[in-house]
Amino acid sequence: MRESIRRRVARLLSASMNSLVTSFENSAPESLMAEAVREMDAVIEEARSELGRLLAQKHMAEKRLGEEKKRYEGLSEQIRVAVSLNRDDLAETGIAEQMDIEAIIPVLTASIDECLEKEKELEGFIQALQSKKREMRSEMAAYKKSQEKEGLSEAPAKASLDTKAEKAGSLFDRILENASGVPGRGMQTASAAKLAELEELSRKNAISERLAALKTDKT
Repeated sequence: MRESIRRRVARLLSASMNSLVTSFENSAPESLMAEAVREMDAVIEEARSELGRLLAQKHMAEKRLGEEKKRYEGLSEQIRVAVSLNRDDLAETGIAEQMDIEAIIPVLTASIDECLEKEKELEGFIQALQSKKREMRSEMAAYKKSQEKEGLSEAPAKASLDTKAEKAGSLFDRILENASGVPGRGMQTASAAKLAELEELSRKNAISERLAALKTDKT
């Protein structure tokens, strides 16, 4: 897995909405918070893409491993027959082939183990980012509510709002770069509503499955 994903996950998980608002309270904090959530969505999508690639790689390695083991067993029977017919030349060829397979199997096994380790890491990243995103959204809602009570909610003209949104994006990149030394990047366009709905659906399903498992254990 690329180091850049690890770094981006680390800096996003360490981000604090309170510190962002405190440091840039006059620079469209609501837009800045929204930009942080979009950054989360982009990194989650990137992690999911990497996870998909790893799953495909693991599947191919597992398939090849199964084929090689089956071929090894088939050669064993063929070698036995060759020996019984005093065809040592054929038996030697079969044995040499088995030795090649014996060298391949550990490599394939190591590849599968590596994929499993990275798969577990990526899944952990995705879960942690989703949790952090829920935290950010909660803080966004709380901040917006407090601003509305104070009559300070952001309600500029459309042109002004667009300008502030652009500024918020660059500020967020600067904050992340200053905090971690890692340059930020522009956001990918995505349907935030659809992604949020998908995330919530997946979370509810996981909760239902865990509850069902608890009920099964209890009976």
